[in-house]
Amino acid sequence: MEHYIELSGFDLFLAIGLVVIASAISLFLHLGLTRSLAVAAARCMLQLGAIGLVLKKIFQVNSPYLVVGWLGVMLIMASREAVRRSRNKYSGINLDALLTMTFTSLVVGLLVTQMVIKVRPWYDPQYVIPIFGMIFGNSLNGICLCLDRFLEYLRSRRQEVELRLCFGATRQEAVIEGARQAIRTGMIPIINNMTVAGIVSLPGMMTGQIVAGASPVQAVAYQIVIMFMIAASNALGAMLLSTLAARRLVSNHGIELN
Repeated sequence: MEHYIELSGFDLFLAIGLVVIASAISLFLHLGLTRSLAVAAARCMLQLGAIGLVLKKIFQVNSPYLVVGWLGVMLIMASREAVRRSRNKYSGINLDALLTMTFTSLVVGLLVTQMVIKVRPWYDPQYVIPIFGMIFGNSLNGICLCLDRFLEYLRSRRQEVELRLCFGATRQEAVIEGARQAIRTGMIPIINNMTVAGIVSLPGMMTGQIVAGASPVQAVAYQIVIMFMIAASNALGAMLLSTLAARRLVSNHGIELN
């Protein structure tokens, strides 16, 4: 199971034909996506190529300082992307997103790498960077969905929430239904993914390990850990962000949201 097929630059060039097919469909159906596809494909190649060179250097040096530093860069970029994708904003949203993703990634990431997988040394970039990267990537989607849903609830139900506050409800009691809806929304993607995993789709990490020559049984075990990890990070992140947003936006005077 150690057989591994390496891809050459020419192989990647041939793969560009797949994007050309998508672009041709866009042109044929007048979808207006040809330029977007070309830009996205170019950015994808440049970004992944640059990341590949950076990770190669980090793997070679194998320094805890480089690993932690790179994780910090990923964390900041992920929190900014979560805010950027959100249709709704408020003062302090960037700090709330950063605090949420920091806490979530530390709790879930350290639990998985140090207690479940037992990575040794603790900073081994081969395991730590991909695992934290999956937490960041999936958490930002869940956080973004949660944030949009919660702020939409506060806007659409402003009078109801403020009326509850006037009658003596605490901030938590006034917004609890909105928080529940927001957390459910943030959890939908991972629940859907877990539901169809192995039947309709083979998840990315499992597929990558099998292609790299790992045992299918071990690939499945890792994928189960990763999907449960993502579920925990999404739930924890959605709950924490809705709490932080409520503390900033809801007071005894009402909702401070434009």
